[in-house]
Amino acid sequence: MNNVEFSFAGHQLRALGSGALWWPDQRLLCVSDLHLGKSERIARRGGSSLPPYDTRETLTRLECDLSHTKATSVICLGDSFDDLDALTALTTEDRLRIATLQAGRNWIWIEGNHDPGPVEIGGTHLSEWICSGLTFRHITQPDAMAEISGHYHPKASLNIRGRSISRPAFLLDHARLILPAYGTYTGGLRSTDQTLTRIMASDARAILTGNQPQKIPMPR
Repeated sequence: MNNVEFSFAGHQLRALGSGALWWPDQRLLCVSDLHLGKSERIARRGGSSLPPYDTRETLTRLECDLSHTKATSVICLGDSFDDLDALTALTTEDRLRIATLQAGRNWIWIEGNHDPGPVEIGGTHLSEWICSGLTFRHITQPDAMAEISGHYHPKASLNIRGRSISRPAFLLDHARLILPAYGTYTGGLRSTDQTLTRIMASDARAILTGNQPQKIPMPR
């Protein structure tokens, strides 16, 4: 399993190439911004038609990460569904897949800006969650310390042999860790955007996802 191990707030964590975060000591897998049902939501609102396989693909990758890590706890950092109607539009097959993934695991849904209310699906629904000094929430706060969040869908670029390669990325400094979007069709915000450069400390690092995840200074 491709990953980059790093220390954050006194804990050893691993950034997986898939965009998930693995906390071995807690046997906890953390993902952010699944945006399940995005293609359905876009079509419902009259947007361009996208292949309706994003939910299936996202759940398949999540199933693979759970199989490899043997995680007993899962936390989803908000925007797990593209909107509340996307939840009701899930197929019976997708609902059964989610229920199967949840079976025997402590599963926490953190509220996001796309899914602000409680969703009628198994698991625990919270605005934020604290474990061993780490705070998990959807959007980072200005006074954050030892905080893990999502929301911004960060991406970072790396120059390889004269080519600029852009990938979803984890952003990390002494106070906060921002996860990349895990879902298909989620897009991203470049780490050079002022929204992110204002949030992250000057010595922040980026961990690019993919088959060979790599830690680099955060591009600014």
